[in-house]
Amino acid sequence: METSASGAEPANAGIEGSADPCSSAGGGHRLSVHQIVGGGKAADIVLWKCKRATVGVIFGATIAWWLFEKSELSFLTICCDVLLILIVVQLIWVKISGLLNKQPRQLPELVLSEEMVNNAAASFRVKVNNMLMIAHDITLGKDFRLFFQVVSVLWLLSVIGNFYSSVTLAYIGTIALVTVPVLYHRHQEHVDRYAGMVHRNISRHYKIVDENVISRLPRSFIRDKDD
Repeated sequence: METSASGAEPANAGIEGSADPCSSAGGGHRLSVHQIVGGGKAADIVLWKCKRATVGVIFGATIAWWLFEKSELSFLTICCDVLLILIVVQLIWVKISGLLNKQPRQLPELVLSEEMVNNAAASFRVKVNNMLMIAHDITLGKDFRLFFQVVSVLWLLSVIGNFYSSVTLAYIGTIALVTVPVLYHRHQEHVDRYAGMVHRNISRHYKIVDENVISRLPRSFIRDKDD
């Protein structure tokens, strides 16, 4: 009982620390939701701190889903048509502004700095290497829990893919991206409590599987997997 009580205190402390948007990873506090989703402008959009931008993302995703799903046009055709319309509208606006002696609205320069590209490449490389390491461990059977998790997720995605198209899944993912984090941020304490209960139940069932299945595997098989 003393172990469970001591484990509950850090959990509660983590919840209280994460409720503060300014909480940091150090000092025993967990990362805030704003930090978890990446921080900066993107996190503000996801957490509805920039409501116009968030609504714009939802509206744009809905229009894109409708075009791809209902028009039955190819991705290349829709992209070219959209770019063509934007270019023509911009050109007409510039010409009309010149005829009316008005200064056309200046477009921002779109330039990728070398530092931005290097940072993105370094971050991408780290994530790819982590994924390759996880895939290596799964292939060799070093982590049975991770193996079962990956198999379950892949099976679930396969079942879902039979009912929804890739475009619909991408649209659902986009809507979930701008709704789930903000709902979790508002009800974080309750979600953490129920998530902890679910995690304990899953861990208990996995322990049963570990004791009744994995522990009964031949010792030579387990030794080969560990090596």
